[in-house]
This record gives sequence, structure tokens and C-alpha cells, in this order.
Amino acid sequence: MERLQRYENFVIGEHILTPSSGSQSPIKACAISACGNFTVLGTEGGWIEKFNLQSGISRASYIDGSLALQSAHEGEVVGLACDATNGSLISAGYRGDIKVWDFKSCKLKSKFNVGKSVTKIAYHRANGLLATVADDMVLVLFDTVSLKMVRRFEGHTDRITDLCFSEDGKWLISSSMDGTLRIWDISLARQIDAMHVDVSITSVSMSPNMDVLATTHVDQNGVYLWINQALFSPSTNVDSYASGKHVRNVLLPTVSSAERSEEEESIQNSQDANQSNIKPFVITNHQIPNMITLSLLPRSQWQSLTNLDIIKVRNKPVEPPKKSEKAPFFLPSVPSLSGDILFEPPASKETDDSTTDGTSHKTMADLSSHFSQLLQSCGELQNYSAFTDYLKGLSPSSLDMELRMLQIIDDDDDDEMEDEEEPRPELESISLLLDYFIHELSCRNNFEFVQAVLKLFLKIHGETIRRHSMLQDKVKKILDVQSLVWQKIDKMFQSTRCMVTFLSNSQF
Repeated sequence: MERLQRYENFVIGEHILTPSSGSQSPIKACAISACGNFTVLGTEGGWIEKFNLQSGISRASYIDGSLALQSAHEGEVVGLACDATNGSLISAGYRGDIKVWDFKSCKLKSKFNVGKSVTKIAYHRANGLLATVADDMVLVLFDTVSLKMVRRFEGHTDRITDLCFSEDGKWLISSSMDGTLRIWDISLARQIDAMHVDVSITSVSMSPNMDVLATTHVDQNGVYLWINQALFSPSTNVDSYASGKHVRNVLLPTVSSAERSEEEESIQNSQDANQSNIKPFVITNHQIPNMITLSLLPRSQWQSLTNLDIIKVRNKPVEPPKKSEKAPFFLPSVPSLSGDILFEPPASKETDDSTTDGTSHKTMADLSSHFSQLLQSCGELQNYSAFTDYLKGLSPSSLDMELRMLQIIDDDDDDEMEDEEEPRPELESISLLLDYFIHELSCRNNFEFVQAVLKLFLKIHGETIRRHSMLQDKVKKILDVQSLVWQKIDKMFQSTRCMVTFLSNSQF
């Protein structure tokens, strides 16, 4: 019995597929046709049956008339595969018999015997190659059209747990309980890379783009991802980046740096002189040269910073808000950037008239105090990670308000301020913000977010920067850093495009 799963909404399907063999035999293999309308199930008793996925109705059964039992195989069905045109169905039995069936008529077209017990198969629809795993830990490749053996790979010393083809059909990847992961080049008929991990691999799968390999391991809950180095190597010679017959020892990546250091220490204490060349896999937090890192924020959050003027015009109310006629139970509140409701304390009319200006300035200062204090403290430490996290946590309107609160300089007093010996606090904050932009652009961190904040900042304080020479020098430095970063990125992209074009025209 097999239950269908719907991955579009992550729920269990409404159909339960039960083979009509008459015996309660467990299902050992299944395959979905290339069109996606049919599934084929193989049981432990050798029964193969085809079902419709939409209705869950059984369509036909595959029976070999030469067998005494009315079934497809004498023993367990270990693997099933459909070709790309729904013309043939390939099935493998535990006793080593490989059979090719007509998918529609369910008649047996051809068969051959491997000669050994088959435990697992993998089929590549594009080139029609079938990889089989036997008890002798040898990988054998067959051409399903000519029914001939075309490749034979040896090297594993323990039970092979899983295997898969690359999307282009040039590589065969296999894993074993001996802890090794081996990559075989089918066209070269040899092993091109192999690595050994301390925890045995139970399953492998390569992405359709051939850029990531996913593995699972014994007693490990996570899925480990490995990058395909061939896609990032400028050379087309596999010997330049692969280990060949040599098996490299690597450590599994860990989430915690403390766990990583403990693993490295334990391996270093346990290894002998023959294992001195082991190169552990270490995850570093350093940035790749000439590359940038993104903020991973939603695109709408940082794009809204550059379009706030349009958003404000679009969201402007048609009519001004009207005061309610009678609402005695409402208390007056003070607006805040955090969104919390702050109730205004009662005060006499004389006090309100005499301290109106002072109270308003005090409220504005209180609202921007955390922004300014955090900026100043991070500037002294030359570490703006906390300030960047604070900016990323603000909404676009709140960030716009924080930047505009620094601009409280009267235009009539600009000429007088240039002659003042002591700089205004607002100018100090603007200067610190310019230092922040210089540092972040130089580090190339949170690139798209910093670019959006810088555009909004220059739109608000551009006139103030134009009137002060001290600020102009820092803006010129920002321009130099910005130009240098973009030149490096453009140079890197040009080399990448050339490399991709070169690799796409090469043969492995």
C-alpha cells in the first residue's frame, strides 16, 4: 500500500494505491512516468503494477509469462525506471534479472541477467544508461537499448548505499558505508574524485544545475551541501581540481564553531603520522575577495527606501482626518517611532504655553537618541554590525524619519554656521553617518541595503553636505570607494562570463 503526497500544498493525497497481487507484499520500488500521469509499483513478491495518479485506479500489471508464478520477477523488485518517452519500463530483480517492458502494452520486450544479486539501480533518461549495484560492491553500467555492459567501476570497500547521475549524464556519483564518496567520469571510464568523511553517507543527490550535491549521513539529522568545484574552476582539465584515485579526507561542516574546534582537536589527537596530510573542511566567515554580500532582506523593504516619495504621494489621504465629535473616554497620546502608545501627561495651560518649543525639541531628541548613541558607539569601536542590524530592523518609514530628524538646521543660518568654531550636533551625526557608509562600502557588506540607505540619505541631506566643506571631503571619499568596488565587481563578472562560456563549449 502506498499513499500519495501533494507537494504543492504539502498535504497527504486522497488516493491510496494498493497492488492487486492478492498477497500482502510490501512495496519495495516505485517510479513515476515522464509525463507525470502514471506511477509504477514493485513489491517484494515480484509484482509490478501501473496506476493512474489522478484517479488512483489500477491500469495494468506487468507479467512475465515464462515464470511459473504470475508475476514480473521471481524475487524482490529492487528498482523501477521509465524512459523519457513513456515507451519502455525498466525493472530490476534482486536475483540479477533486468527486464525491459513496453510501457503501454505491458509486454516483455527483452531481458538479461547480471549474474549477481542487484541491490540498487539508477537510470538516466537522456542517455538511456542504467547503473546497477551488486553485492560485490562493483558499479556496472548497461545500455538499455543494446542491452550490453558499457562501464565497470571498482573502488568501494563496503556496501554501496546510494548512487545518482549528474544532469548531463557525464558523471556517476556513489556513496558507501566505508565513508567514501566517489565521482566516476563515464566518458573517461575512471574515477575523477573521491573523498572520505568520518560519518558514513546514506544518500546522495545532485541538483539539476549540477552546482550542489546533497548528502545525508548515519545518525545525522541535517542535510549536508557540497559545492561543485568544476563550475568555478577556469581549467577544463579534471585533474587540475579533482583528486583522481587518491581519496581526500575531509571533515563534515558544523554549525557551531565550538563543535568544529572540538572535532578538529579530537582528530588531531587521534591521527598518526600517516594521516598528517588530512585537510579538514573549515567554514570561514571571511568574505571572498572582490565579492559582495547581500543583506538577505525582502526586496520590498530596501526598494521602498528609494521610492518613499512615490509611496507617500500614493498613500496620501484624499481628505484630512476628521476629529470625532464626542470621545470622552479616549486619552491623548504622543506618537513614537516604535509604534508604542505613549499617553501624554496632563499639564496646565501656562506650562504648555511657556515650554511648547522646549518640549517639542526634547521629544524629538528622545526619539532619535538611540539612533545617535548607537551610531556613535559603533563608530568608536569601528564595528557597525549592531548599527546595521538596527537599521535593518526599522521599517522604511521609520528609517526615513530617523534620517530626517538629523536635518533641523534653519536655511537662514547656514552662512553663520560655516563660521562657527564648534560644529553643530546635527553635523556630527551626519559626519558619523558618512563614516558609516565609507566603512560598509569598503567591506562590501549588506550591499543592496546600504546602497538604498545611502540614496535616501543623500536625498535628504544633500543640500547640507553641499554647504559644508568637511562633509564634502567625506562624500568624495565615498565616491572613490564606490567606484573602486563597482570596478572590481564588473571585472569579476566579466571574467565569470568568459569562464562560463569557456566551460559550456568544453567537453569533460
